Amino acid sequence: MTPLYYAISFVLKGFHTVFGDVFGPASGVAWVLSIIGLTLLIRAALIPLFVKQIKSSRNMQLIQPKVKELQKKYGHDRERLAQETMKLYKDTGTNPFASCLPIILQMPIFLALFRLIDQAVKNPGNPKGVMTVTLNEQFRDAHFLGAKISDTFMSTQDNSVRLLAAVLVISMTATTFLTQRQLMSKNMPADALTGPYAQQQKMLLYVLPLVFAVGGIAFPIGVLFYWTTSNLWTMGQQFYVIRNNPAPGTPAFKAKEDRVKAKAARKGLTVEVPASEDSAATQSAEDERPAPRVQPKRQTKAQRQAKKKQQGN
Repeated sequence: MTPLYYAISFVLKGFHTVFGDVFGPASGVAWVLSIIGLTLLIRAALIPLFVKQIKSSRNMQLIQPKVKELQKKYGHDRERLAQETMKLYKDTGTNPFASCLPIILQMPIFLALFRLIDQAVKNPGNPKGVMTVTLNEQFRDAHFLGAKISDTFMSTQDNSVRLLAAVLVISMTATTFLTQRQLMSKNMPADALTGPYAQQQKMLLYVLPLVFAVGGIAFPIGVLFYWTTSNLWTMGQQFYVIRNNPAPGTPAFKAKEDRVKAKAARKGLTVEVPASEDSAATQSAEDERPAPRVQPKRQTKAQRQAKKKQQGN
């Protein structure tokens, strides 16, 4: 963790130098804004990973029909099913664990910030990274909205401090839930809402917020600001991607088509929307269907005898 202590403390100290000149070096506002600046810088650096996560998540959604076919075909042979599923992932460039990568990579940063605050409280005379004794003492004693940045919900009996911590814990939990809910309700086709992948997503939808809610009461207020800001960034970033580049066959894709049509209608233009795969397949099947057999008209006995007489002549 030592390299991370230096990296995190260097960025934190840099932002504190800027905001400390404006609000005062011992100001809680300066330290909170420094934590928010640290969060935004880290999330900006993770944008390429987020793009990879979105692509992999989309692939996971689109290959669900093929996964179901493999389950029907090799359901009796788990080893063969696992081999064929991994082959499908490899052929389509899909990583089933990509959706967890941003959280996994942020955890060491989260822990490093937690340790910096903890060290400032318990042992300010032994700073980590590029922090100094003076910075540690300012960090420890900085107040924001009547609460110390280093306070946790469990470490104080002050109701106003507990209220602020509770609001931040609820905000952190709610933004975690809404971010995952946004992905499932807007950018997942109907086929992807069933099967193992859907079960994984549903589990994350409820388990992750619960974990953060339980653990959040032990997080310092400064760490709660970090995680809530990170969740808000994720929500906004995900909203932008889903709105402008949705996966085919999803509610977000339909909403984008409607927006394109409405925009064209306002300009007096006509937009031709390509037929969906289902409708195209239906039309193709109709084209290949043989023409119906034409039944001959029924004739009376007199008509048949007259026809035979004509043929005999």
